[in-house]
Amino acid sequence: MGRLTTHVLDTALGRPGNGLKIEIFRIEGENRTRLGEVITNDDGRCDAPILEGADFTAGEYELLFHAGDYLDGQQVAGNKPRFLDRIPLRFGVANADEHYHVPLLLSPYSYSTYRGS
Repeated sequence: MGRLTTHVLDTALGRPGNGLKIEIFRIEGENRTRLGEVITNDDGRCDAPILEGADFTAGEYELLFHAGDYLDGQQVAGNKPRFLDRIPLRFGVANADEHYHVPLLLSPYSYSTYRGS
């Protein structure tokens, strides 16, 4: 059974990005449909897959990471508006029977992602 998971690591502080809000959207052409939201736990992960089973189908998705709110909550200094506020990650799912793990490595001035395992 396929599923979508994520993990946030705060590379500036060297710890998991806990308490970070993430919204999930399905992209179909010009339409963007909000499917829900999650908050990362103390390990920077979600307590359950973001999508799985019949809810996880082939297509295009977007995870919207609310990085600015997280950084404010961590009392990380920075100019306003923040250089990074909301980080959209769009990605394609070719085979919904597979596990798609889309982590975010975050600092106040940069981020990276990859398809994990």
